[in-house]
Amino acid sequence: MTDTTGTRTAGAVTSVADPQTLARITRLELRARTVVDGMLSGMHRSPHRGSSVEFAQHRDYVPGDEIRHIDWKVYARSDRYHIKQFEEETNLRATVLLDISASMNYRGTTSPLSKREYAAVCAAALSSLLIRQRDAVGLAVCGNGVEQFVPHASTPGHLRVLTETIEKAQSSATTSLGTSLHDLAERMQRRGLLLALSDFFTDTDEVMRGLQHFRHRRHEVVLFHVLDRDEMEFPFKSAASFQDMEIDSTITAEPNALRREYLSAFNAFVDKLKKGCRELGMDYVLLRTDQPVDTTLAQYLANRMKRAR
Repeated sequence: MTDTTGTRTAGAVTSVADPQTLARITRLELRARTVVDGMLSGMHRSPHRGSSVEFAQHRDYVPGDEIRHIDWKVYARSDRYHIKQFEEETNLRATVLLDISASMNYRGTTSPLSKREYAAVCAAALSSLLIRQRDAVGLAVCGNGVEQFVPHASTPGHLRVLTETIEKAQSSATTSLGTSLHDLAERMQRRGLLLALSDFFTDTDEVMRGLQHFRHRRHEVVLFHVLDRDEMEFPFKSAASFQDMEIDSTITAEPNALRREYLSAFNAFVDKLKKGCRELGMDYVLLRTDQPVDTTLAQYLANRMKRAR
């Protein structure tokens, strides 16, 4: 058990960033900070070498950027604000893909957070970690295509821009994740890292073709598969109505008669996604919405560091 502040009590093993605790925090930025503070230090080692500040490129100014990085000479010529980026600021360019399709709004009977809320916390926490080590982070909010895109930046104020964009995004009734991936791959001209958070409830073959586009361009990709316990275990017992959250279709069925067939189809879907990731040399990370966020991310990052060594 934990108290209302998330502090551990006698005999407790629950993380301060467990879903119950995060559900009590209203602001995404604070949720992300809770997750990051709960993770073990040193899990996400900086890849920077040396302290080079050699100029690399310009990019458009976005709200939250520090004014001191504006190139005023370029502004005088173009009447537009541009930010100077340097090699140490652009060493790694990570793009976070957040699925906002309707199926991500599902929250199971025992889950304090919906899949979308859980994914949002993870997206913000990962962005915070990257920005702390001065890596540039961009955001693609995807539903029926790339619906919003926040350019890459590495300033402390940029995290606020990312979290506000995530919080204000409206759910999309339909999913075209494969199209979104192709679109995003074309936008990411420079080699970088893609962190994709989704339930991937769409055509798996289309998703794999989209991911292959990233590998063709030599990007590194990590799939964070966000799932609710209900979806993984199908615990329903009484006759119930099941609604498709994306095509507004409802069926009434006896769960006991469906459980074996459902779990067989669901496990085949997950296995296909995992196999596709292995074949493309991508990381697959399962995120269960009933599991502590900081523990899950810390474990993945620790394993990633081991492989790197």
